[in-house]
Amino acid sequence: MKIPHMRWVVAAMLFLATMINYTDRLALSVVSTDLRQEFGLTEQDYALIVTAFLFAYAIMYAGSGYVVDRLGTRKGFAFFIFTWSVAAMAHALVRGKWSLMGARYFLGLGEPGNWPAAAKAVAEWFPPRQRALGVGLFNAGSSMGSALAPPVVAFLTLHYGWRFAFFFTGALGLIWLVAWLILYQPPHKNRWITKQEYDLLKDHVRPPEETEPAAAGTVNWWRVMRTRGCWTLILARFFTDPVIYFIIFWLPEYLRRERGFDLAMVGKYAWVPFIFGDIGYVLGGWLSGRLMAAGWSLPTARKFVMLLGAAVMPMAILAPRVPEVWMAIGATCFATFGHAFWVANLQTLPADLFPGREVGTASGFTGMGGAVGGILATLGTGWVVARYSYTPVFLVAGLMHPLAIFLVWRLLPNRLFQTAR
Repeated sequence: MKIPHMRWVVAAMLFLATMINYTDRLALSVVSTDLRQEFGLTEQDYALIVTAFLFAYAIMYAGSGYVVDRLGTRKGFAFFIFTWSVAAMAHALVRGKWSLMGARYFLGLGEPGNWPAAAKAVAEWFPPRQRALGVGLFNAGSSMGSALAPPVVAFLTLHYGWRFAFFFTGALGLIWLVAWLILYQPPHKNRWITKQEYDLLKDHVRPPEETEPAAAGTVNWWRVMRTRGCWTLILARFFTDPVIYFIIFWLPEYLRRERGFDLAMVGKYAWVPFIFGDIGYVLGGWLSGRLMAAGWSLPTARKFVMLLGAAVMPMAILAPRVPEVWMAIGATCFATFGHAFWVANLQTLPADLFPGREVGTASGFTGMGGAVGGILATLGTGWVVARYSYTPVFLVAGLMHPLAIFLVWRLLPNRLFQTAR
């Protein structure tokens, strides 16, 4: 039996994995107020618990890409989704601050592997013109997971309790894992791909030797990290990833503290900005490919779409200043949309800059930069919110992408991009 359009089936699976990943991580933010009351946690306790996740996330993001390159895409993805799913289910067993912090830490060790594995899968299945679209599609899963988490977790919590909510969302990853092991192999090994699709792809995607697990010593992680392309992307993500972390981890808290929402209202409205993120991921990924088809060079098309995304981010500054809650949510929608435009192309750049056996490693290091930025921003957010308000945080969030696109244009010249597949 053959499956037509197998690369889009792969894209759908990557979308679902990313959706599950974000549903698992957002479950805590949805019920954070309830857990804080039950366990007697302060806002700074909550910031420390989130930081434990991000600390583990940063550590493993740096290593997850190397693990994926060594194990290969199929086994590497399977390892990480099994790890984070079990950690997500373990949240149902926590009894207080320290056990919750431990569960978040182990969730942080598992979740970052999603991104280098997904980026590597896209490089194996999508030609350059469709690569940003593939990255945009799987990243759309992050917005979909962020949109689904508030209503789903709120519903499960209100009807069955927050412990069941964590168990349910964690178990979804184990179901996905079974389908992944059945369906995924790179094109030249995949028993489900049609001959017509394989003939179409074989000359435009990574060659078979670059899809095999890397042998020991063939990936020099120190050399990869020191390249100009890698450290530029590390800087770009250091400044911009914390913006989406803030929206993910703190938006429900902001709505409940500053706008008077209860849990039911969070479930009803907090998902809206992430739908705009979904649109931005797909549209941003499609647009760079469309520009390339119109004759733009690959690096210029990628950077131009990132510039468009950065241009709308300052709208986030208005969120705490507008009088009506729907206006605040609207300003946040601009932020999720612009960030999605940005990410659909930024996370494609490791595949554009590095050979196949190094894509996972480079992607992992760049994500580490974002996680380190997220740690510092989360600690800073907890401190600022406890003493002042959310206004300074939204101000900084609105300015990070314009700063980062300036760095990318200055530090990442077009000559550094690969001309090969």
